[in-house]
This record gives sequence, C-alpha cells and structure tokens, in this order.
Amino acid sequence: MKTHTRQDYLQRIDRVVALLQLAVAEGGELPELAQLAAAAHLSPFHFHRIYRALSGETIGQTVARLRWLRALQLLAEPAERVTETALAVGYETPQAFARAFRQTFDATPSELRGQQGRLHEAMQRLRRPAKQDAAEQAFEVEVVSVEPFRVVATRYEGEYRELDQAYGRLFAWAAERALLERLAGIYGIAHDGGPEALSGRGAFDCALAFEGDEVQGDAQAQPLQLGGGLWARWRHVGSYDALGALSDRLIAQWLPDSGYVLRDEHLFRHFLDDPEEVPEAALRADVYLPVARC
Repeated sequence: MKTHTRQDYLQRIDRVVALLQLAVAEGGELPELAQLAAAAHLSPFHFHRIYRALSGETIGQTVARLRWLRALQLLAEPAERVTETALAVGYETPQAFARAFRQTFDATPSELRGQQGRLHEAMQRLRRPAKQDAAEQAFEVEVVSVEPFRVVATRYEGEYRELDQAYGRLFAWAAERALLERLAGIYGIAHDGGPEALSGRGAFDCALAFEGDEVQGDAQAQPLQLGGGLWARWRHVGSYDALGALSDRLIAQWLPDSGYVLRDEHLFRHFLDDPEEVPEAALRADVYLPVARC
C-alpha cells in the first residue's frame, strides 16, 4: 500500500475522531452520519463499513472509548467531583456511572483516582483503539464487469456462523416449488455496515439464483437484483465464518491503493461450495466489492 494513499485514508479517519472527541468534550449531540461522512470525504452509504475496516472499531465503540477517556481526564483533576464527571460523560446518575466504571476498569472512580500511575496508564490506552492484528495479507483482486442478475432472497438476523439454518429454510422453499434443478448459484449480502454493526453479525440476505424464467417471490423470499457495473472480486478459500473480518481487511488493505472507490451498492458473496459436501479448509467463496475508478 502506498504510504501517501494509506495516510490519506487514515487522516480522514482522524478527522472523524476529532469531530466525535469535540462533541464528547462539549457534552453535545454527536455529529450526524452526513457530517461524519463529509469530514472523511466518503459516501454515507459505505461510511460505517470503511470506518470500521480502517479504524478497527465501530463508531459506537469509538464514542464509548472517547467518553471513558474524557471521564478519566476529568477524574485526574483534583477538584472534579465524581457526580459532575458522571453527568459530563452522559450518565444520569453517579450510581450508574460507578457501576459501569467498575465493570470497565475493575475499580471505583475514587480508587482509580487514588492510583495516579494506573489512571494515566488507562488514559494512554484509551487514546487509540484496542490493538488490532496489523499483519497485512496479500489479496489477489481482479476488477470485473458483472452483468445484472436476479436472485431470490430471505432476510436473516443474528450471528453469521448460524447462516446454514437460514439457507436450509431457503432451500426448502425452493424445493417446494421444484426450483432446485434450476439452481444457478448461492449468494449472500451482508448488511453489517451500521454504526454499531460488527463484522460477522447483523442482517444478512441469503440468496439463490436460478436459470430460466424469472422466479416470483412471496412473503418468505423476495426477488433482488445483484451485479451491474464494475466489481472488485477476491476469492477466499477456507471457512466461511471468516468472511466478515476478511472483507473488512480487504477494504482496509486493498482499497486505498487500488485506484478505485466504493460505489453505493451492497457488497455480496458468491458461495461456490456447499459446507455439507466440501471440507471447511477447501470451501471457496468470491467476495464482490462495488467499485468505480477514482
């Protein structure tokens, strides 16, 4: 990754953090999505996903970290009362603040205030996100044009590692309609780009594509269109459970140096193997990022 390109993206993230830090320090309303995205020169559509990929934490986690940092900074001032600190960082009562404080720091505010070394160590730790695995991975990506195609999808909510049950219900739906002989592909669309969303959890569209005449949806499964335009395609071999975290790493490590930006379309996955028939280590899936040239 070119240093200046990566640095540009990191500076965008720093501008977002600065806005959040100012709001926390002033005790005001947090900036809206449009304001955060504008500060980062990113599309609101993909802002939260790109922020999470590059920073290693969600916006919600950043705000929580900055609020605790502000609380410790206030406690470091001898004249600051615990009650005032609690109100300053968004707690309605000092009791609620004290409970959350003990869960976070394994000490009461007064105890931590009396241990200056430990207090400043905690402050230093909170100045940056929790350390992430910095090891870079070589992503062999090709940018391809994908013709639009139709799928039929059902929405799932929860841990992605439990997706097999949702796909089982979708396959049963297709079998009842004698569609399995026309099966052309198994796809998935992860809707994990919200402010609190962690990769590997959230809403997910389980989807099947069929050959021949267009399949009509119903209350159980809805028709969707995927593809159209340019897509950066990367093939993953191994457990499907790792695809969420690896998609974030793909964005963080490949996108800034690629000469492309993300279009306002959802990422999707093409599952090439059935986990019930292929060993986990040999499973293949293609991850598609919607891109446009800079």
